[in-house]
Amino acid sequence: MATITELTVKDVRFPTSLEAHGSDAMHGDPDYSCAYVVICTDTQLRGHGLTFTAGRGTDLVCNSIKYMGRMVVGKKVSDIFDNFGIFWEKLVNDTQFRWLGPEKGVVHLATAGIVNALWDMWAKMEGKPLWKLLVDMEPEKLVSTMDFRYLSDALTPEEALAILKKNQSTKAEREKELLSKGYPAYTTSAGWLGYSEERIKKLCQEAMAEGFTKFKVKVGADLKDDIRRCRVIREQIGYDKVLMTDANQRWDVQQSIDWMKQLAEFKPLWIEEPTSPDDIMGHAAIAKALKPYGIGVATGEMCQNRVMFKQFIVEGAMQFCQIDSCRLGGVNEILVVLLMAYKYRVPVCPHGGGVGLCEYINHLCIFDYICVSASMENRVTEYVDHLHEHFKSPCVVKDGCYTVPKDPGYSAEMKEESLLEYEYPSGSVWKKLFAEGKFTPE
Repeated sequence: MATITELTVKDVRFPTSLEAHGSDAMHGDPDYSCAYVVICTDTQLRGHGLTFTAGRGTDLVCNSIKYMGRMVVGKKVSDIFDNFGIFWEKLVNDTQFRWLGPEKGVVHLATAGIVNALWDMWAKMEGKPLWKLLVDMEPEKLVSTMDFRYLSDALTPEEALAILKKNQSTKAEREKELLSKGYPAYTTSAGWLGYSEERIKKLCQEAMAEGFTKFKVKVGADLKDDIRRCRVIREQIGYDKVLMTDANQRWDVQQSIDWMKQLAEFKPLWIEEPTSPDDIMGHAAIAKALKPYGIGVATGEMCQNRVMFKQFIVEGAMQFCQIDSCRLGGVNEILVVLLMAYKYRVPVCPHGGGVGLCEYINHLCIFDYICVSASMENRVTEYVDHLHEHFKSPCVVKDGCYTVPKDPGYSAEMKEESLLEYEYPSGSVWKKLFAEGKFTPE
C-alpha cells in the first residue's frame, strides 16, 4: 500500500478586487485565494486539496499546513483511511499547536486543506468522485470517520448510524434522479455590493436565461441603497422567484432586526450572517423577531466547528444551515454537521463561491440528499460564476442546477498553467500587476 512521501502547499491568489467580484458589506476588496495542497505518495497516487481565503493572510494558512504536514508525511495511506476518525482527531489535537485554535481560525483552515486533499486521494484510489465514494460507503464505515466529541448531548454515533441506515433502501432512486436532473442552485453573481445598476440588471437577465430561479443580493452598507438594489432585482426577476439577502456580519442584533423589517417588502427568504458569526444568542433573537415577516436566518459560512453548529442548530438560531467546505475541518467534520442538521430538521444550503468552494459543495449536497436528508424541501446550493476555468474538473451548472461530477476525486485539482500564473507572488500575472502598480507586494 502507498506511503505518503511529500506534502506541498502553494499560495494561489486571484486579483478579483479589480472588478469588485466578491464585494460585500464587510469585504470591499477581496482577492479570492486559496492555500493549495498536493499530497504525494511513493506510487502514482496523489491527493489535491485547498482551503479558501481572501488574499492577505493566505501565507499564514500555508505555513500552518506546512507545520501540520509533518503529521501526514511518512504515513501509510491505508492506516489513515482504515481509521480516518482517529487520524482526524490526532491531526487537530497536537498538544501544543492546538493552542492556536483549538479547531478554529487559521489552524482549522489548514486542517481543511490537508483533510480535503486526503479525501480527494481516497476517492481517486477508489476510482470514484467523492460523492460516490461517500454514497457507496457502508454506514458503519462512514460513522467511523466522524468525531462526536462534545456532541453527545445533541447527536450520538448510534443516532448517526440510524439516520444513515434509514435511507439505504431508497438511495439508488435519488442517485438516479440527481444524475438526470441535477441539484438546485441559486446565484450570487448578480448581487455583489460593488456592481452598478446596469450590471445587476444585465446579470439578472443572463441568470434567468440560464435557468436560475433563486437569487441572492448583498446588503448592509447603506439602507437606502439596499432598498434600491433589492427593488431593481425584484423588478428584473419578479415575485414568483426567490430572493435571499446577505449582510456578511455587518450589523448589531437590533440593527439587524430593524434593517430587515425595512427590506421585508421584497419578500426575502432569509437574511444571511446578519451579525457576528459567533453570536448564537443574537442570531436566535433575530430569528424570533423576523419570523412574523417570513424571513429566516441563514448562517454557517464562518461557523468554525461542529460545536458551534450544534449550538446554532439546537437553539433555533439558524433556519438554514450553510456549511462551508473549508471553514470546517474537512469532510469528516462536515458529515457530522449534516447529520445534526437532519436530526433537528434544519435544511442544509451550502456556502459556495470563492476558489473551489462550488466544486467541493456539489459533492456534499449530493451526498446529503442521497444518504441523509432524502428531501429537496427548502434546500438549495450557492453558485458563483467565478474561477472555475482554473480546475481540471470544474463544476457545471445547467438549467439552474448543479450537474453530478463524474471524474474521480474531490474536483479540487488545479491546472498547472493557472498555478504558474497565479501563485503569489511569483506567478506571471502577479509580476505584471506589480509592474503596472496595481498591487504592491506584501
